[in-house]
Parts: sequence; C-alpha cells; structure tokens
Amino acid sequence: MKHIFTDIVQNISMENVPSSGGFTPNADGSVAQNWASYTAAEHARWDQLFARQTRLLRDHAADEFLDGLSLLRLSDGGIPNVERLSETLMQRTGWQIITVPRLIPDALFFDHLAHRRFVAGRFIRTADQMDYLQEPDIFHDIFGHVPMLAHPIFADYMQAYGQAGLRASGLNALPYLARLYWYSIEFGLILQNDDVKLYGAGLVSSFGECGFALRDPSPHRIKFDLQRVMRTDYRIDDFQQCYFVIDSFDDLLTETRQQDFAPLYRDLAQQPSLSPATLLPSDAAITRGTQDYARQQAGRAARDDQLSPHSL
Repeated sequence: MKHIFTDIVQNISMENVPSSGGFTPNADGSVAQNWASYTAAEHARWDQLFARQTRLLRDHAADEFLDGLSLLRLSDGGIPNVERLSETLMQRTGWQIITVPRLIPDALFFDHLAHRRFVAGRFIRTADQMDYLQEPDIFHDIFGHVPMLAHPIFADYMQAYGQAGLRASGLNALPYLARLYWYSIEFGLILQNDDVKLYGAGLVSSFGECGFALRDPSPHRIKFDLQRVMRTDYRIDDFQQCYFVIDSFDDLLTETRQQDFAPLYRDLAQQPSLSPATLLPSDAAITRGTQDYARQQAGRAARDDQLSPHSL
C-alpha cells in the first residue's frame, strides 16, 4: 500500500495537486474552510475513517496523541470546524489551524509553522480513496497532526522546526529538513513504558502502516540521532524501511533547539546520503530489520517491468 501523500514535507511542487475548487487563496495560501459546505456523505466519510483508526490506535499510539484526541473532542462526529478547533488549541498551546486548497510553497509553509499556524487541506478524500490518495486531506492533517499540537512540548518542536526552515533559506538545506520532518513529524516512533508507540501523523492516520511500523520484522527501528536522521533517504511510495525512535518529546525538542544547524548542514553536505535500508555499526538499533518487505516489493516491481509492453 502506498502512503496517502507524495512529498508533503517540502511543499515545493505545485504539479498534480488539487485545484482550488473555486476558492481564491489569500496571500498566505489560505482559504476559508467554509464548514457548512461539507456534505452529509463527507461528514460520514470522516466518521468512518475516525472509527477505523481509533480502533487501531487505542493501545499503540503515544499517550500524548490519545490525550490530544480527547482534549480536542475530535470524536464529536463529522469533519471538525477548524475555527472552533483553533479556539481550543489556542487556549492550550497558542496554535491555530488554517485551511488551504492545495500544497503551498515552502517559504509560506515554514512561516506558518514558525508563527504557530498549522496548515491543513480543506478537502476530504473520496469514497474510492479511503486507503490511498496523493495529497494530504483534512483527515490526515487534522486527525494525524493536530492532536500532537495540543501537547505543549511537541507544539514548541513544530514551531522550532518552522523557524529552522526559515533560517535555512539559501543554505541548500531543504532536503535535510525534509528528512527530519519525515522521520519525526510524519513517521516518528517513541519509547513509552518499555514499548514502542506511534506519534507521527503519517503513521497514526494510515490504516495499513500502523501495525507494520510497530510489529513487522522487516524495518529497522533505530534510536533517534539528529545527524543520522538528516542523512537518511526515505520512501514516499511505500512503507518505510526504517523508523527512528525518540525517548521523549523533551529530548526531541532539546536536541533540535540546541543544534547549530549551519555547521551541521556543511557537515552533511560532505557525507553521502544513506539508504533507508542501511544499518550502521554506530546505530543504536532497537530492532534490526530483515528488510524482507522491501525485497519482496522490489521483486514484484522487477517482474512487472519484465511483463510490461515497454520491455518487449
């Protein structure tokens, strides 16, 4: 199964994304949610997705994520009203949510995060896209990301990430920051009570990858190290070959806040990127993966290529 988005982390490409659907974006890329325009079928689709994911996550998501679901009352039914949700979130951590009709340029994306504004797509996937769609929709963005923004330390981390993105302008550092976003904010794991739990939005909102990330023997699960993360490539079209596990959100915030990123970017530019299948001798591996899933997928792709008319 593929992920429900292509490459959200850089927000650079404007090709093959949903049109504005009649909404005229503001200068910051945002549009009004127009909550009253959602149909009963769209609200029902949210409820179906919500029920399916919460059944999976009850024992497998980080405590802070589950607390955020409850605090923000995302179980009340139907697509959340972003204006009301922002009021609760603002009181809790000073964040608000803005809706956009499509991906926005990276400069706007970082600026919103740096000023504690979370960007969410306003559309919801169609009935035939319940397991896969190219762009992040309102379910991925609100269900996947926003509960963690109710946690003060993670909320500060998201702002610090946005500030790092603004400082990275002109340093050719976006690929490194994209990897950090991918392996923490989207596909991060955390060790809690001697068990590995999910907190990344791409995991908690994915029906297929929740169990794979936690229980499948194929992927590596490696203790988080900032430089190691920023050297590591990732998959945008399939389950991950490795995941990085933090000890706590305090550690995640401290490690990124105390890092002088400019010399780190220079060091990274002198080192080769690492395949996500790589396990270094210096890695603190919680689980040494078999990589069987990746090999099976590669074998299927090779057989498909052999059968393709273009190969004849």
